[in-house]
Amino acid sequence: MSRTMRLYYYAVLGAMGGLIGWQASNMAGLSFWSNLYLSEVLVGGLIGLSIGALLGVAEGMGSRSLLKILKSGGINAGLGFIGGAIGLPIAEGLFQVLGGAIWGRALGWALFGLLVGIALGITSGSQAWKPALGGFLGGGLGGFLLEEVRSLFAEPLYGKAVGLSLLGAAVGAFIALIVLLLSRAWLEVASGKMKGSEFILDKFIKKNGPSAFIGSSPLKSDIVLPDPDIAPQHALLKGEDSHFTLKDLSLSGTFVNGRKIELTQLRANQVIKAGNTELVYRERK
Repeated sequence: MSRTMRLYYYAVLGAMGGLIGWQASNMAGLSFWSNLYLSEVLVGGLIGLSIGALLGVAEGMGSRSLLKILKSGGINAGLGFIGGAIGLPIAEGLFQVLGGAIWGRALGWALFGLLVGIALGITSGSQAWKPALGGFLGGGLGGFLLEEVRSLFAEPLYGKAVGLSLLGAAVGAFIALIVLLLSRAWLEVASGKMKGSEFILDKFIKKNGPSAFIGSSPLKSDIVLPDPDIAPQHALLKGEDSHFTLKDLSLSGTFVNGRKIELTQLRANQVIKAGNTELVYRERK
């Protein structure tokens, strides 16, 4: 998906996750007002699971692959549950220790956002510390807004609903924003069904790190392009610390700036063609 749509989907689905978490905690008969540690763990876990799952769906939507969406949503749901289960009790503990200081709870939600960001780092093409930083900042801001908004409503449940929506939106928006601002390399789809979409390559740039397969199969490739003329594993993108190399794995060929290649070093703004799809390699030094 494009940068603008990535920000939009992360913010909107994060807000939806907050609302679902609010409803789930209410249906379970749990409340923020309980001082019992296990209740805080369960409430935080339900909220984290909901926000994490929806942000995972947002990340998976970029591939337009149902399998990728389900995988990303599932992983982020599990790690989001852990983040919420840890973050909310810490937030409440800091709130009590600091004599009711609002930033104590905000700090706990920042920890929650950090763990959700780490989860997204696992399922996305970004280095984990970048979405983690975004999640930490978004969780802190969202936690502050959550506490402020709750005090504005006479009915605590409505205040909690609005506050959790803002928390989810802030976590999602900041994760997307920080990742986009700090990305070192990415592929931009210039033609084909996914025109305008971008694939972030940062976690593949290390020489001894994982390589990225480009192809049409969501089971066999990291960068999935729905083009019938692209092989399931069409090309291999390998990081060399300072640059990427691209290796053709197909029978029909992979082209860079109109030239058929077997193995080549990529340079900024070169056009890669596989099947009927063109991608532009972008990098930020």
